[in-house]
Amino acid sequence: MMRVFLVDDHELFLTGVRTELANHVDVVGWASDVDEAIEAIRDLRPEVVLVDVHMPGGGGLAVIKNISEDDTGVRFLALSVSDKAEDVIAMIRAGARGYVTKSISPADLVDSIARIANGDAVFSPRLAGFVLDAFAESAPEVFDPELDQLTTREREVLRQIARGYTYKQVASRLSISVKTVETHVSAVLRKLQLSSRYELARWASDRRIV
Repeated sequence: MMRVFLVDDHELFLTGVRTELANHVDVVGWASDVDEAIEAIRDLRPEVVLVDVHMPGGGGLAVIKNISEDDTGVRFLALSVSDKAEDVIAMIRAGARGYVTKSISPADLVDSIARIANGDAVFSPRLAGFVLDAFAESAPEVFDPELDQLTTREREVLRQIARGYTYKQVASRLSISVKTVETHVSAVLRKLQLSSRYELARWASDRRIV
């Protein structure tokens, strides 16, 4: 089972999440304090950390930045009541692999944790668009020989796949057929010498293309 750690300063919510996840993942620990969380995560080395954004002592940003400096390989999924663009972007820039709101269903939360553990990037649907827009607007034009191989449409498909959308959802969002999406994904995999959509998502996430 996936080893998961929870960070949230609302005890009632924390208890509820532990209960919901108990039969699906191995909840190795939890904390309601930033310093306590940092110490426990360093000691326990979970695969995925669910972390709230707004907490005393620096909040989720402080947790992510401190652990990321250790290069432990821990992956972070932000879980918050906030759906503000500035919160989402700040957490992703700090190193979170995804961001979902606390209105998420238990089943979708379990699925999001699994995807984060596998290297995917996960966002609540309404958040993904402005995250992509924000990074597209702020990212400098840097020449990447691998990315430069791809056509404009292939890059669009790559971004959608990296954001966790299914082929059918990508087709709908880009107003193309599922078959066309499959063709573009095959071309991208071939050009980048990757073997699966999961490797593709990881490749894109590592380059902040999501």
